[in-house]
Amino acid sequence: MGSEGQNLGEEFSNQINDVLSRLATKQMFQSDWDIAAFAIFFIFIGTVLLMVLLALIRCCCCCDCDSRGSHKKVPRKKVGIDNKAMEP
Repeated sequence: MGSEGQNLGEEFSNQINDVLSRLATKQMFQSDWDIAAFAIFFIFIGTVLLMVLLALIRCCCCCDCDSRGSHKKVPRKKVGIDNKAMEP
């Protein structure tokens, strides 16, 4: 069990050293796929943040919480013909 923990610590240390060496050389991405994945990730995060911002704007600014009369239900009208075959 001690050797597994040592191997795990060694792998973790190697990964940290790899990331730090990439930061030092300013070469964060190894391939075009890394760049594409990074761009897709930030587009997703940006979309989620935009949706949260729009929801907050809708709730805080456009909501008239005090007047309940502003949300009147419009009665729905029947459209079309009745299907007499469906009646018992």
